[in-house]
Amino acid sequence: MNQTINVEQLNSALTSLRTLRSSVSHVFETLSNGLRADHGEDGKDKFLMELQELLNNVNINLRELDQTVNSLPIPTAPFNLGTTTYLSQETTQDRQALYTQLVNSYKWTDKIHEYSSFAHTLLSQNSLKRSYINSGSTKRRGKMQSNHNVAPVQVDNVINNIDRSYSDMKITISRPFASNAVVQINLSHVLKAVVAFKGLLMEWVMVKGYGETLDLWTESRHHVFRKVTENAHAAMLHFYSPTLPELAVRSFMTWLHSYVNLFSEHCKRCGCHLHHTSLLPPAWRDFRTLEPFHDECKQ
Repeated sequence: MNQTINVEQLNSALTSLRTLRSSVSHVFETLSNGLRADHGEDGKDKFLMELQELLNNVNINLRELDQTVNSLPIPTAPFNLGTTTYLSQETTQDRQALYTQLVNSYKWTDKIHEYSSFAHTLLSQNSLKRSYINSGSTKRRGKMQSNHNVAPVQVDNVINNIDRSYSDMKITISRPFASNAVVQINLSHVLKAVVAFKGLLMEWVMVKGYGETLDLWTESRHHVFRKVTENAHAAMLHFYSPTLPELAVRSFMTWLHSYVNLFSEHCKRCGCHLHHTSLLPPAWRDFRTLEPFHDECKQ
């Protein structure tokens, strides 16, 4: 109970201190502004009256702070500051500011903890998960084969089989980063895409216009292909399957191939090719039916 009262008294003292600082800042702000147009002809007298009133407020706030501080109980023992008490004995000028840095680090860490809690709450509600394992289940599951440790020959066979399935979509494989494949896709004269693999796991995708330079990290200069890239990342998560990785890759490529009519097919919801607000063609493809929709019409 005494601890609660002390905390309330301390908060009251801090509030009084903030009020005093605010009133003092107001005084200096008034002095820096000087005479204003709204003071009129008797500007000097009005200015002095205003300044006197502000100084009276400072005096009142100072008395309130003094009374509040005097009502605080005197600590019976020194505060336990841990090893930070040794900072006051530091004579090196470069280390004298360590305590302030420690306080700022503590505030930063506290904010990180708070934001991490918010992020955990939001991400736990996200249904786009890359695993079928339920953390709340107590049943022991069978050992799954890792999709990361797949022989390059097996990856090549999967990609080449998909490439032979389409006459208007050319797929080429390169390995600039050791054994992991980077797949480049040319879809007719509509778009180009690059997909980074780790084994049979698709990790990154970038979609650009047919005439643009293709790489993994630079976004397209066209808004429509930036939208397609966002939707491709959603599709990559949707089709992921730890038990059937080859089916996941084939399903994603089938979904991506549906963009062959990006600039000719109309939206199945509104019936228009260009949306009346965004002026973009249907950049979304349904995961099941592959029907085109505007982002605004897919709900």
